[in-house]
Amino acid sequence: MGINGESKYKSLLRFITAGSVDDGKSTLIGRLLYDSKSIFEDQMDHIVQSSKRLGRQEVDLSLLTDGLRAEREQGITIDVAYRYFATPERKFIIADTPGHIQYTRNMVTGASTANLAVILIDARKGVLEQTIRHTYIASLLDIRHVIFCINKMDMVNYDEAAFSNIKTDLLVLVRKLQIEDSHYIPISAKFGYNVVEPSENMRWYQGKTFLRLIETIEIKKDKNSREARFPVQTVIRPLSEEYHDYRGYAGRVAGGTFLQGDEITVMPSLLKSKIASIDVMGKTFSEATAGDSITITLEDPIDISRGNMIVKSGNLPLTSQDINLMACWFNERPLKVGRKYLIRNNSNETTCVIKSVNYRMNIDTLEKDIANLTINMNDIANISIRTSKPLFFDSYSKNNITGSLIFIEEGTNETVAAGMIMEE
Repeated sequence: MGINGESKYKSLLRFITAGSVDDGKSTLIGRLLYDSKSIFEDQMDHIVQSSKRLGRQEVDLSLLTDGLRAEREQGITIDVAYRYFATPERKFIIADTPGHIQYTRNMVTGASTANLAVILIDARKGVLEQTIRHTYIASLLDIRHVIFCINKMDMVNYDEAAFSNIKTDLLVLVRKLQIEDSHYIPISAKFGYNVVEPSENMRWYQGKTFLRLIETIEIKKDKNSREARFPVQTVIRPLSEEYHDYRGYAGRVAGGTFLQGDEITVMPSLLKSKIASIDVMGKTFSEATAGDSITITLEDPIDISRGNMIVKSGNLPLTSQDINLMACWFNERPLKVGRKYLIRNNSNETTCVIKSVNYRMNIDTLEKDIANLTINMNDIANISIRTSKPLFFDSYSKNNITGSLIFIEEGTNETVAAGMIMEE
């Protein structure tokens, strides 16, 4: 059990909803919250009034997550909307992400912390470009569990063949992207069929309802669990009478487990010491695991500052100035080879120059495009960079935290891209 004592409480599942425009993502979440009795009375009153004001014939549950005025007026999701709810079995944080191509960057942001992706498909339209795009992004971001909800089954008379044909197309996509765990549910978010309760109209479907599946799906726990990684965020020096000589290194464990007495190495200096204590709010613990926010003290006085990383000796991260990564470009100005950007990898900051664009992903075909290497907003590309000082990191597939970085334009302080470091 970690310091946060998660084993004492219900597990937390973070998931995103994605899909093409008007596939019913916001309606699914609204229906889920409504049917599971997770909407407060005043929220429901507000949705009823908003539905009337917008001229809807029925109560529009999608308004629960479409928070921006532009979203409500256009009936689309633009920003990432987060919602929290809980059942007796589990706690949930939902990120409702946009469907439009021009908001792909928002989908990447919402997916970056998710354990599970829920991708909606309109039963009338089948697999579209955005279905492929969002499934690819989920696989790129190492989301290992995907639920495909074939929505609007009421619009195709609950036809089993329509569901089966779409499932067949999705299975081809899943195999191509090597997604480990996938599930397929026919639903009608508008009427709540197979969302919380089974549907009499689709007796041919013998699987779990959507709520029951997200309550029981077993999320793999091996992410970031092997190599012990602790990026230092700040140095604690109280200089008080009680803690006159105290020097602690605070941050969040990014991977693995640290034990009191472990021999550690500090990156990038490669100086070694042993863990003297693991402290949290005045209490000392014998161990800390991935996700725990802690302060580490060492047996030896070593010069450590923000941006350094404490790791177990004998299990060091990669170190290099030349890095290959997949990048999702966020900025309206195209990527420019040879341009200098500030990059942030955990708490470690440095600058880099983009050396080359190796290929751009063609989302329609999932092929590598080496002919058109102009990278515009929302494009995903494989690029090579050279940093001004060596970075210490893992590949993204081994550790989502130490293997990710963001690009920042120094003049404007805008985040222009997110990157996932590839295997060597």
